[in-house]
Amino acid sequence: MSVYEYTALDEKGRERKGFVDAMGVAAARQKLREEGVYPIEINQAADKKDAALSGVLGINFWQRVSTKDVSIFTRQLSTLLGAGIPLVPSLSVLIAQTKNQLLKQTLAQIREQVNEGKSLTQGMLNFPRIFPPFYVNMIRAGESSGTINLVLERLADFSENQQALMSKIRSALAYPIIMLFIGSAVIFLLMTFVVPKITGIFTDMHQTLPLITIVLIAISNFLKSFWWLILILLAAAIAAFKYMTTGTEAGKRLWDTAKLKIPVWGQVNRKIAIARFCRTLATLLQSGVPLLSSMEIVRNVVNNILIGEAISKASKDVEEGKGLSGPLTQSGIFPPLVTEMVAVGEQSGTLEKMLNRVATAYETESQSDIMVMTSLLEPLMILVMGLLVGFIVISILLPIFEMNQLVK
Repeated sequence: MSVYEYTALDEKGRERKGFVDAMGVAAARQKLREEGVYPIEINQAADKKDAALSGVLGINFWQRVSTKDVSIFTRQLSTLLGAGIPLVPSLSVLIAQTKNQLLKQTLAQIREQVNEGKSLTQGMLNFPRIFPPFYVNMIRAGESSGTINLVLERLADFSENQQALMSKIRSALAYPIIMLFIGSAVIFLLMTFVVPKITGIFTDMHQTLPLITIVLIAISNFLKSFWWLILILLAAAIAAFKYMTTGTEAGKRLWDTAKLKIPVWGQVNRKIAIARFCRTLATLLQSGVPLLSSMEIVRNVVNNILIGEAISKASKDVEEGKGLSGPLTQSGIFPPLVTEMVAVGEQSGTLEKMLNRVATAYETESQSDIMVMTSLLEPLMILVMGLLVGFIVISILLPIFEMNQLVK
């Protein structure tokens, strides 16, 4: 069965556009006529299996469905279902107003599968790149409990909170990163264009130059002649680092260990991972996903092998009838605040509430830590740039001063 993109007229003569799932063009035309619209143009879109494959392999380079797009769709679908509109008409409304073409086509295929009697969960399972396991499991829990609109609302809240957190972190790091690139570009231009013209005068005069000036000229000549080699080495270093930290199991473990133990930044990484663990687990439990299934999903969300192994061990202990707080304490990764709050939540039956509190506390702390780090990083970068510029200026002025002395 293929997907066709169509342009049609309804009974009132208004133009409609969308997607339809059918065995062929003739079948697509017949299906549209049965829905009360009259097709003007029908073109075959990507095949459903190809779309699913592109979702799995990420081979669709030109189209992406961002987390923000999914969050907006989730919020709007929750609103429509909460207003009592059935699922298929709700999906039709969202297809009509969605601007992202890949998401539009995906929703059209999901709508067709729901029309065929499948559940929303089954439709979303074909697109793991757009709807990850965390999302699909929550939808499944919502469909099972009959609270799909509430689950969608929680999903939207969770997604928006995560986006807000990452946005604040990116905003805090944006200024230092921009300063680094601009400062590096200025230094490079000085060393490759300005310095050679000035130092060329000293060379033509055959004057004995100070050591600092000789070093400056050597660096300038190297940058001017071999800047392409530096770019190649830098690209190779980045590629090698990426392969070592993500391409091998040993490299991943070493990098994940370093991310938790690096001075200062390691503590921030730990807090962000713990906040994500607590927030995700609380959201899953509130939506009716069983604890063991929730922990399996969360293990893949934290994006750290060490924390994932600690969660797996805790999951096995929970399966054997033990509490959650004990195994988390034994792991040595989770701070006492987390384990004590989890223990209180288990005893009082308010585990979700306690997890949300811990997540909020650690999100706030991580944001505060990042703001402090970036506020210290900015003057440090200014100092480094100042020292580099000072080195260049002194290296140029020192021979000029010596020339003045000789003239006198």
